[in-house]
Amino acid sequence: MQKDTTKHPCFNKETAGSCGRVHLPVAPKCNIQCNYCNRKYDCVNESRPGVTSSVLKPFQAAEYMDAVLEKEPRITVAGIAGPGDPFANPEETLETMRLLNKKHPHLIFCLSSNGMGILPYLDELKELGVSHVTITISAIDPKIGAKIYSWVKDGKVVYHGEKGAKVLLERQLAAIKGLKERGITVKINSIVIPGINEHHIAEVSKVCADLGADIQNMIPLKPTADTPFADIIEPGHETIGPLRKEACKVIEQMTHCRRCRADAVGLLGDDKSVALCGTMKSCSELKPIDVKGPRPYVAVASREGMLVNQHLGEAKEFHIWAEDGSGGFKLVEKRPAPKAGCGPQRWTDLAATLSDCRAVLAAAIGETPQVMLAEDGVEPYVIGGFIEDALATVYSGGNMDIHKGRRGSIADACCTGTGTKCG
Repeated sequence: MQKDTTKHPCFNKETAGSCGRVHLPVAPKCNIQCNYCNRKYDCVNESRPGVTSSVLKPFQAAEYMDAVLEKEPRITVAGIAGPGDPFANPEETLETMRLLNKKHPHLIFCLSSNGMGILPYLDELKELGVSHVTITISAIDPKIGAKIYSWVKDGKVVYHGEKGAKVLLERQLAAIKGLKERGITVKINSIVIPGINEHHIAEVSKVCADLGADIQNMIPLKPTADTPFADIIEPGHETIGPLRKEACKVIEQMTHCRRCRADAVGLLGDDKSVALCGTMKSCSELKPIDVKGPRPYVAVASREGMLVNQHLGEAKEFHIWAEDGSGGFKLVEKRPAPKAGCGPQRWTDLAATLSDCRAVLAAAIGETPQVMLAEDGVEPYVIGGFIEDALATVYSGGNMDIHKGRRGSIADACCTGTGTKCG
């Protein structure tokens, strides 16, 4: 479907009064810590990035999108901007985009990221119809970046100081290049921080413009409580104005930013976040499936049948559990797993094997099987602990994050789930 990409109000000021956007807060985790950021999730009184009244799962976000379009038909853009980073939560981000692409292909899809984790997903973003991406770059000198970022996380490795800033910068610049190679419009958000980087912003503009970035948004630091930059005074127009005037010689400048929340909805000048807060809350409480539906079972990867302590791909069989009708659970059977070493076909076969299961619980699950199983209706959960405790949460539709922690797998933590051996 051909989309009218001029109807993105953040990238095109002329449409800001007639076209709206919705931010879907499906990405709670972040892979960097900025010294100006305090991601206070459950907040309705602040208007700044990183805050939201709720966090949604992808299927909940799709339901919320339906409700929003019914109440505010001027919405033309669906985006993900936190409250963490979309690519610190890639499964949730991509699944949300898949659902939206199926149900609302006419919408403009956009993402806002720090750029740290986006590179592996560029092709998929293009395939899903994402046309606009914002990358936040506030320094192109690691010495300055080290003053802005407390830490940067790359997988399980955490970097501090100039090393972290250097790794982040390399990913950010590569992201701009990769996005432009795929025809995606790129906006650069740059936080202007007095005493830290205001003398350096012009260089950020030039470097990003040289890589093909389309527009830059200079955002004055908003001092936030309980952050290292809490006492820095917010720069005014006397600071931002000259910086924009200089930068506009090399890259278009956005001048109508509203510093949107992670759950912003409505027109830029007529935000409906508070009005739709109840709708979002209701959607956040939706259960993933009907407990009386056609998937009565839960599959578990377990070594001994008591704990969730085995990697999905290590399991030669799955323990199949069901409710026992009296408030407890019963083991129905042990079901053989598909043969290892068949590539992605293994996960297609596993989805078929578990077609009567609403979820599969394992100590570790690779990215590929997570995506493939979820697409076929088997919700994958990476958890640890006692099986029956986890079953109680699954069947009640509760938050499975409470079971994350100790894991029994000894498999490579970087496994992506190729199907050749482990998951």
